[in-house]
Amino acid sequence: MTPQDHKQAAIELMTKAEIAYVTTFGTDGYPHARAVFNMRNTHLFPNQVKLFTSAGDEMMTYFSTNTSSRKMREIAANPRISVYYCDHARFHGVMIAGEIEIVSDSGIKKALWNDGWERYYPEGPDDPDYTVLRLRPEFVEGWHASSKFHITLKDR
Repeated sequence: MTPQDHKQAAIELMTKAEIAYVTTFGTDGYPHARAVFNMRNTHLFPNQVKLFTSAGDEMMTYFSTNTSSRKMREIAANPRISVYYCDHARFHGVMIAGEIEIVSDSGIKKALWNDGWERYYPEGPDDPDYTVLRLRPEFVEGWHASSKFHITLKDR
């Protein structure tokens, strides 16, 4: 398979995986992984498809989290993260990595908002505890079609 084939397979997995696993580095120096909503999943989050397809960056993704979370303190100390997507039935896994950024654009925050999130952010999309994060990965690596791959997306 070509690097473009692997990249397309990675994008497909990102749009189908039910969960994304985000890893940050804790103040203790150890990696801390946790499951988060996979906002790229077109079945679970159909209202966000246009936001991702119009972004112009095929591998870019967004996440939401509580501003007051440990994850945010870890990102403030070290914005380098990784995100893992997998389809265990097909033995297909993809890890994207790069520096995550905080999104202040209220239009994007509202576009990512989902009904029911009031349980996490009672004041809605303007809740000060609602933070949107954007990752434009620097590289992607994984396992697909019985082979490992690594693709550099932008210079570090």
